[in-house]
Amino acid sequence: MKRRTDQQRSRLAAHVFVCTTDRDAEYACCADAGAEETLEAVKTWLRERNAFWSPIGVSETSCLALCSEGGTAITIQPRDEWYSDVRPEDVPALLEREFGPDAEDVAPG
Repeated sequence: MKRRTDQQRSRLAAHVFVCTTDRDAEYACCADAGAEETLEAVKTWLRERNAFWSPIGVSETSCLALCSEGGTAITIQPRDEWYSDVRPEDVPALLEREFGPDAEDVAPG
């Protein structure tokens, strides 16, 4: 086992987690609400600003307990920001609000 905390702290200032949970149930899940498209929108926005994986990480995650038919759940850490009902078209405004138009504001909010 290798402890890599210091390496990641110096590389990543923030991490965007996008729920992609898919389940067969009577309740809404992010996969059915456009999770894959929302995840791709997050990655695209960051890539266009050269901020994908350094300084902002992106990961798929399981349920964030914000399930909705209206869109995907996202959390941004360590900012402790939580969003529900996120659609792909919402991503640019959401990430610009969090990180600035050029993803230059990556210090914890």
